[in-house]
Amino acid sequence: MSIIDSSAVDLLALLDRREISSVELLHAFSERIDAVNPVLNAIVTLDLEGARRSAAAIDSKRVRGEPLGALAGLPIAIKDLEAVCGMRTTQGSPLYRDWVPDYDSAMVERLRRADVVILGKTNVPEFGLGSHTFNSVFGATRNPWNTQLSAGGSSGGAAAAVASGMLPFADGSDFGGSLRNPASFNNLLGLRTSPGRIARFPAHDGFAGHSVLGPIARTAGDAALLLAAMQGADARDPLSLAMPAKPRHGQLARDFRGVRIAYSETLGGLPIEKEVIEATRLALPRLEAIGCVIEEAEPDLVDADGTFETLRALGLASQYGPMLKSQRHQFKDSAVWNIESGLSLSVAAIAQAIANRTRLYQSMRRFLQTYEFLVAPVAQVLPFPIEWTYPQEIGDAPMEHYLAWMRSCTRISITAHPAMSIPGGFSSRGLPVGLQVVGRWHDEWSLLQLAHAMESAGDVALRRPPI
Repeated sequence: MSIIDSSAVDLLALLDRREISSVELLHAFSERIDAVNPVLNAIVTLDLEGARRSAAAIDSKRVRGEPLGALAGLPIAIKDLEAVCGMRTTQGSPLYRDWVPDYDSAMVERLRRADVVILGKTNVPEFGLGSHTFNSVFGATRNPWNTQLSAGGSSGGAAAAVASGMLPFADGSDFGGSLRNPASFNNLLGLRTSPGRIARFPAHDGFAGHSVLGPIARTAGDAALLLAAMQGADARDPLSLAMPAKPRHGQLARDFRGVRIAYSETLGGLPIEKEVIEATRLALPRLEAIGCVIEEAEPDLVDADGTFETLRALGLASQYGPMLKSQRHQFKDSAVWNIESGLSLSVAAIAQAIANRTRLYQSMRRFLQTYEFLVAPVAQVLPFPIEWTYPQEIGDAPMEHYLAWMRSCTRISITAHPAMSIPGGFSSRGLPVGLQVVGRWHDEWSLLQLAHAMESAGDVALRRPPI
């Protein structure tokens, strides 16, 4: 087994025991990047020279016995929506094709304090809009399980890089499914955290809380390791949380015997491809094998679609409306439509969406007092052809816009509860299908514990793509 196939937890142990150096580890991952990134187009900006200097500095500190951060020497590439000082950050938009920020985002600051080695940026759709990663700056990211298909999005570059062994783990963000969908498409874990769990700065609207940051990883242990470094309070983010996502000295091992789990096949009647449902069902015996009690039930998510889509359009209009007036030709069609939808909203529609948002949170909170978790499909479709902008229909149901096929995720996003995509199974063509697990208020740790227990009940998460 190649060193790059090891978990991030195991790699960190090797580094700490000085059985491998940070420079040697970086070299192993850079060789993998050279081999597969030209095919996948997952890492779009690469600074190996800067990464080697960082790795060498960490090695020197380790030899001298100086204090090191929690992730010292592990390589990472940052999602191209997050500012990295001195590194091109395009947001997938021609408007920012050559932008090099002179500051780090709050999350990148935390990762630097953890002594990660930043080697580049991962691909995103324009401004992170949509769950298919393509843009006019770098092109599309391909799925390592089948390079003719989408890797999902908007954290598609991150997911493809981790799944193909170019990175041990990666950061991502999630508004309407941007961590969960690519994790599902790539047989990974993608954790949508609670609003405020990972501080966001700068942010256009620091009080919105709809878009959150989180880890993408191959194992629950790796996701927990990265989350621990990413999380924490920050006075620049008014929603940021001081309490950690896990108890002090907490472990992932847990007894799940008797834990009640609600299973919803369609989350309120959504159109979902037959093979997605079948693969999702096949994941349920793994939950039963660890002692969980599964019942068919679902929360009241009435008006979730309209509420999510109204507040998303409002946010885009606020952030990009002024830019659209002067740079319309630089925006993709779906972005223009979504921004203009926000500009045309009435005060009554906005007021209703704000009221609905709180009702939907309370509905999910009450539902999860009866059940500890809700499980459902992540994506409504299997990975689709790379040439598509988005699925135009699911079965006989037309998708009226680029958000409609993502409602299995957006209906959860609007409740503000943490949710994770866990490797669930595979289609008849060998394509990954994720299991979406929704947890209680601020309880990311239980999601990670459940994912860890499911890993012990099957080898689904251990499968690697053919590339």
